[in-house]
Amino acid sequence: MKIVWRLGKVTVRQVYEEMLKERKIAYTTVMTMMKILETKKYLAKTEGDRAFVYHALGSERGVIGAMVAEFVDRVFNGAAKPLMVQLVEDRRLSAKDLAEIRKLVAGEKDE
Repeated sequence: MKIVWRLGKVTVRQVYEEMLKERKIAYTTVMTMMKILETKKYLAKTEGDRAFVYHALGSERGVIGAMVAEFVDRVFNGAAKPLMVQLVEDRRLSAKDLAEIRKLVAGEKDE
């Protein structure tokens, strides 16, 4: 999805080539993931000259929010607390992250 948001309209081949810059991945894996994202209504495709052209159906923030909600529902039965506990215990949240979360929970806005 990051590649789609960055480039706008993409083919499977373009996403595949971008992903190869970071890690080895099979073309068919990229194609399968893009089909799944289309099924979940995160991507849409139109017919291009020689290949389907995909684009995002939502903003980055909106799609990430929907994906996180789906993950929490599927893995944690809808409870976000176990996810947050895991992130804190694994030290994946910095002190700055935790301070920002405290502000959000308290209803404060960043200035």
